Amino acid sequence: MSSEATVAAPSTNAAQEKLDTREVHISLTAKDVEQSIAWYRDVLGFAVEYPMERDGKVFAASMRSGAARLIINQDDGNRGWTRVKGEGFAITFDTTQDVDAVAAGIKARGGTLLIEPADMPWGVRMFRVVDPDGYRISISKPLSK
Repeated sequence: MSSEATVAAPSTNAAQEKLDTREVHISLTAKDVEQSIAWYRDVLGFAVEYPMERDGKVFAASMRSGAARLIINQDDGNRGWTRVKGEGFAITFDTTQDVDAVAAGIKARGGTLLIEPADMPWGVRMFRVVDPDGYRISISKPLSK
């Protein structure tokens, strides 16, 4: 058995239109939705666009930072409260801001960096944090040429 990855052959339909995205909307499930909303707002700096309530209790919120939108949803526990969230999944937000200053601000607001700001071989300066549910968040900026 070969260890090489198999990639699907490109479509032969020349008329097929390619996907052209303009924004990304990411939906995450949280064990404690209010804690996660507060973390994304107070530590990362996302703005709450609108909270969603049911029976007077917040069960989700739409949050935004620039072109990125997060929807944070309350886990209903149907798959078990101990299931690991965020495994094998990371989100990277690209910015024009000073990555070191952003990282310092996150640390000052109580965030813990998994990776301190560093230049990466693929041409970005980045750092990584983890949210309360284990989702890994990277913030990166292309290195100047």
